[in-house]
Amino acid sequence: MLLYEDILTGDELFSDAFPLKAIDNIVYEVDCQMIVVKAGADVDIGANPSAEEQDEALEDGASQVNNVVHSFRLQSTTFDKKSYLTYLKGYMKAVKEKLAETKPESVQEFEKGAAAYAKKIIANFKDYEFYTGEAMNPDGMVALLNYREDGVTPYFTFWKHGTKQVKL
Repeated sequence: MLLYEDILTGDELFSDAFPLKAIDNIVYEVDCQMIVVKAGADVDIGANPSAEEQDEALEDGASQVNNVVHSFRLQSTTFDKKSYLTYLKGYMKAVKEKLAETKPESVQEFEKGAAAYAKKIIANFKDYEFYTGEAMNPDGMVALLNYREDGVTPYFTFWKHGTKQVKL
């Protein structure tokens, strides 16, 4: 199994246990779903319980959570468009500097692709929810939660060059 960590903070962000695909070789889209978690119980991986079981689970102090948020302890945060642009400018600079140290051959690909993808994000800014890693380090990656065309299927967007793979 591969674990993906933030190259700037070391926070665990996601793993290949979740369906993921690279988009434009610049971001990863990671599919996720809402699951029911009972207090003090194992994580429900998304199997559909009967209606009776689901009602009982919610009555017993259970809650419905996003499986990626829950598994990697991502923390919700908020941005307006101006503050997100300020954050993104600093983040892109930090990732570029880190790449220059560790993978200089990737810097040009990152600069070109990230600028183009950032325009897509800003154009659809109102559609996103924002999450930071567990440490809530303001210098780290902010993951973007959005929903597929059906309006109910959630997925995360993570900057590919802002992650490193760790084999478990």
